[in-house]
Amino acid sequence: MAQYLIKRLLYAVLILWGVATLVFILFNVLPGDPARMLMGQRSDVASIEAIRKDLGLDRSLGLQYVKYLNDLSPVSYHTNEADDYFYLDPQKYDAHTTILQTGGGALVLKPPYLRRSYQSKKQVTSIIGETIPNTFILAFSSIVFASLVGIFLGILAAIYKDSLFDRLSIFFSAFGMSLPSFFAAILIGWLFAFVWGDITGLNLTGNLYELDDFGTGVHLRLKNLILPAITLGIRPLAIVIQLSRNSMLDVLSQDYIRTAHAKGLKFSRVLLRHALRNSLNPVITAISGWFASLMAGIVFVEYIFGWKGLGYVIVDALNKYDLPVVMGVVLTISLMFIVINVLVDITYAMLDPRVRLR
Repeated sequence: MAQYLIKRLLYAVLILWGVATLVFILFNVLPGDPARMLMGQRSDVASIEAIRKDLGLDRSLGLQYVKYLNDLSPVSYHTNEADDYFYLDPQKYDAHTTILQTGGGALVLKPPYLRRSYQSKKQVTSIIGETIPNTFILAFSSIVFASLVGIFLGILAAIYKDSLFDRLSIFFSAFGMSLPSFFAAILIGWLFAFVWGDITGLNLTGNLYELDDFGTGVHLRLKNLILPAITLGIRPLAIVIQLSRNSMLDVLSQDYIRTAHAKGLKFSRVLLRHALRNSLNPVITAISGWFASLMAGIVFVEYIFGWKGLGYVIVDALNKYDLPVVMGVVLTISLMFIVINVLVDITYAMLDPRVRLR
């Protein structure tokens, strides 16, 4: 098990390194001068050159790449000379621990440094820290909605096989899996917040916490979570319905279920005590994998519904050409993908020894 775990962690590090490299290459070939974006179009040449030097843009692309990876790594090399490119600037690396002192430099342990926003001048890690809880709440709410409703509808479809309800559930599963998130967000927002807004009382845009009309207090607005959570949960809901139905049908055809019926047990007891527990294994596996995949659609959903999470931040940063924020959010979402997939792989290995042997 230890060898399998080490392998998975090494793969995760390699994937993250590949993502970081790809992000660096993409955002360094884009047109535009970050120094001019910071200073404005009317700034003088001397000020722009000073900003370029401060950002390290006057260095070669290879050296910039090494510095970029050095900033991302939790264990990095820095020097004590203020003029050096790898200087341990306390304003950037405000939390660090020296591991090994080597002459003019040192190996330090620190949080990843994702640079500063071109627009707000705030550290990107601070921006991500403020918005990532909202993204997690939305993703978690969506997967809970998809799981509870999907399992219930899937079991009903299996019980009433070949009925009108079963056919409708199959149609909804196919439709939900093919429905793009951005289109579903526009359609659901238009119907339930605009056309039927007086009936539902739901808002098209809004965050989990909002200021009151006088700007004096912050209030919890759970109703703002309803539409984005349902929109984001449609695709996993369709998957869970189909999996629950097929798995339940497979379990209900097993010999031990027929034996339980032959003993005279009530159908509800057989369903809840014997069939349901065994039919949930593939569903739980799919749910764990879909939780990571929700991040692919969360960008559009958050922006359309004005939900201030990572998706909203990355679209806003793209509109403003705020490259450090875009790069930081892309890396954060990639890291979340990788961590969740590694946890799922480890769970597979714990449940099924054949995975570890392969």
